[in-house]
Amino acid sequence: MEATSVSQAAFAEKVGLTPDKLSKSLAGVRRFTSLDLALIAEAGGRTVDWLLTGREPLRPAFAARTTAEATPRRGRVSDAADRFTAAYEVLELLGRPPKLPPMPSVRPDIKRFVDQGRQLAQDAVGVLTAADGHRTVAGLETDVLITACTQAFGVDVAVTCLPDAVDGLTWQTDTFRLILIGPTETWTRQRFTLAHELGHILARDAQELVVESHVAPGRQKDLTEVRANVFAANLLMPAPEIRDRFRQVADRHGRLTVEAFSELVVAFKVSPSALSARLSQLRLIDAKSEPAVHHRGLTTEICHLLAGATDAFQRQLAWAAAQRFPVRLVAALYKCYAEGETTLRPLASLLGMDVDQLHDLLDPAEPDIPEAAVGEVEEGDLIFQP
Repeated sequence: MEATSVSQAAFAEKVGLTPDKLSKSLAGVRRFTSLDLALIAEAGGRTVDWLLTGREPLRPAFAARTTAEATPRRGRVSDAADRFTAAYEVLELLGRPPKLPPMPSVRPDIKRFVDQGRQLAQDAVGVLTAADGHRTVAGLETDVLITACTQAFGVDVAVTCLPDAVDGLTWQTDTFRLILIGPTETWTRQRFTLAHELGHILARDAQELVVESHVAPGRQKDLTEVRANVFAANLLMPAPEIRDRFRQVADRHGRLTVEAFSELVVAFKVSPSALSARLSQLRLIDAKSEPAVHHRGLTTEICHLLAGATDAFQRQLAWAAAQRFPVRLVAALYKCYAEGETTLRPLASLLGMDVDQLHDLLDPAEPDIPEAAVGEVEEGDLIFQP
């Protein structure tokens, strides 16, 4: 009240309370409801958490592996994460934090980071395929894969605008697991970034906010980044599935022709360079051979064209370029609003919308009809509009 420079009576009116109720609440005779606190926080420009505990809003610390290129953008990166963490804070204070199911972890008996990433991916594939009866992770389109990861691991994934040169952000605490990836036309890279960030979550690498700038397999020196890359390759291109599909296309075409290679690109939804590297790693092709060099030079679009799958390419392209919000967070905040536990402001903030605009969308006002016009009927030709 002091910060807003208004009287107690005026402040009470501002937050929808009678002066008597506010006085009793301040004296400890009446308890503030969760809606009261939300309205007071909104009017005072504070958070409910601050009202209850005096704690400042949760702010991310940055992992040491944040690249130098991304370091000057820390403020902008923090802004990108803030609206999501604010949503988690509201849900926690209302006693409705998102569920965090158990998830695979790095096995203590495996010492090498490469082997840890490989085993962690095998465990993750087992969980994902068992959860909803999926036969393969590689066969899941990216939006379906995101839904599967949310259900199986409690990871909230958003596709949202990020600072330049940042491919993804990852952050986990005791109450949430969050992955942010940027919209892009290079959908295979976005898919690999998603898998890479999931590797960080399962390995418990993201206790500090991990900022990924130009995810590039094979170029990192940080062993946790190496592990995340190995995890991503093994999640999206599991060795048994790669070997099986490789034999199928090789038997059908007699050898790994461009058409056969394109079929594999479409099947595993990865870039030609990523597939070529995986085939070489599994010793299915010689990376230095002329065909392998030629295959790496193909584009994802050309491979889909050669495989007759241009519709699949366009579908993935359209999805990767669109923004997506975590369904669980949006649904939980709306439910809290619908049950009178908070205002629309937390949901509007998460969606990046004006509160009044969101209110009009959720509860459109009835059009004003002049009383004189009620009951009047004008004859004329019927107009049909499809």
